[in-house]
Amino acid sequence: MKENKMSYLLNGIIKENPVFVLVLGTCPTLATTTNVIGAFSMGIAAMVVLICSNMVISALRNIIPDKVRIPCYIVVIAGFVTVVSMIMHAYLPELYDMLGLYLALIVVNCIILGRAEMFASKHTVIESALDGFGMGVGFTLALLSMAIIREVIGNGTFMGMAIPFVENYTISIFKMAPGGFMVFGIMIALVNYFTKGRAIKKKSFGCEGCPGAAACGGNCENK
Repeated sequence: MKENKMSYLLNGIIKENPVFVLVLGTCPTLATTTNVIGAFSMGIAAMVVLICSNMVISALRNIIPDKVRIPCYIVVIAGFVTVVSMIMHAYLPELYDMLGLYLALIVVNCIILGRAEMFASKHTVIESALDGFGMGVGFTLALLSMAIIREVIGNGTFMGMAIPFVENYTISIFKMAPGGFMVFGIMIALVNYFTKGRAIKKKSFGCEGCPGAAACGGNCENK
């Protein structure tokens, strides 16, 4: 049982990494990884929302009617996003301004909604908390790894501090969207290489693995 619970905690780091394996949350991943501080802040904010929403949804899984479960999940997630946003606005205004719109968009982050639908609604509160923490750590590490590459090469800085010599030989495209997509693709390829393809090949990309399958009725599979 302990090993099983430990797997819930560790799956999100490599085996089911939400960014590099499940390829979810691409929008905040590309938008907030131009600097390390912004990436770390987004990762922590998403992790807090993920853990809290997973726990509440798990606790209410037998009460929420099946037909309205997705709207209910969104309401729960939006509540925690609002709390995190208000706290950050009050005590960390610079980070709040740095994340901007992407902080509010955590509400529709497919990682959080996906874990609510695929995991929290089927497991206990403790298991859901462990899953939320593991996925949150995996998301944060993914953002940090991309942000370090993009900030150092694209801006010649690390956490806003200039790096001697490197700051004179920056490649500005890494700060832009094309550079973000390039780093994103390289990181996915590296994960695939070091896991010998096992992490990615084990994932199902059919309708049963999509958190929005209930909304489309699985019709996308036939298109």
